[in-house]
Amino acid sequence: MGSDMSGLGLSAPEEAVYRHFLRNPDTSDDEIHTLLGLDRREVDASVRRLCALGVLNRTGPGALAAADPETTVDRLTDLCLRELHRELARVTQARHLVAELRREQPREAVSAPRIERLADVERIRARIDDLAFFAREEILSVEPHVELTPENIAHARPLDQRCLRRGVRIRSVVPRMALGHPPTVGYLRELASQGAQIRVAQAVTERVLVYDRSTALVPVDPDDTARGALLVREDGLVAHVLALFEKIWSEAEPLPSHDGDGDGPDRPTELERRVLESMCRVSKDEIGARELGISVRSYRRHVADLMQLLGAVGRPQAALLARERGWI
Repeated sequence: MGSDMSGLGLSAPEEAVYRHFLRNPDTSDDEIHTLLGLDRREVDASVRRLCALGVLNRTGPGALAAADPETTVDRLTDLCLRELHRELARVTQARHLVAELRREQPREAVSAPRIERLADVERIRARIDDLAFFAREEILSVEPHVELTPENIAHARPLDQRCLRRGVRIRSVVPRMALGHPPTVGYLRELASQGAQIRVAQAVTERVLVYDRSTALVPVDPDDTARGALLVREDGLVAHVLALFEKIWSEAEPLPSHDGDGDGPDRPTELERRVLESMCRVSKDEIGARELGISVRSYRRHVADLMQLLGAVGRPQAALLARERGWI
């Protein structure tokens, strides 16, 4: 027998007994087991528990009545919540066991630096994905690559966007030569438009990743990344990596807002191009923003910037001019 009230802590027999008295108030409990086709001892135990819970009440010798459904559900919900709070308190209080359990470890294991060597490229990528997925406050990076492939961008986009939507701060330094690669600079500006802070350095040789200022990932050999990477959680080493990042960040310049080559009209970023396509397809900003996974406010800001960039006085004209320029 299934129980729709199982989520409130009632067993199937208990629910059957309660529903019986809802339909037949002030009846005797002597023959309930026969009427419901249940074991008498099971029914007696159900009646006792329901009375203890206050969802059945004695109205006379051998007579019972069910409490009002709203009262019953409220009472059972309250009891379930109390039990959940007790369980939550019990689990969270177990944190004190960490220190006690650490005392069980050999002293050398406790004091050993928390460093992990990752030799396989796929393992490194999987660990980066995990660290980004679980980041809560900040991701810092120095990337020496000057060109991102479409595959790189497709892989990074959902992780980066998820972090930014969660309010994770992203600060990244890239080499100036990356500005000469349209797909790369387009993606960097797309990230910047969503809240990431991007800076450009004249020369970048280091590769650094730091997550929540507590975990760092650096190459084993900066001159030969094929040798793998080191995942570092040891506080002192992470502090040195953070200091290196902050030095590189302070010497870098903000990402230019446009190509700056002066040879032709500025081209839209990948996100701006998608906004233009959305403007041509949907009639409401709310729909377009939802499709692109950005806020309505950000969507409207991009629309306004694009209209200014195109010199358009309205959205239809902006769409027409964008098509003429081959942007969409």
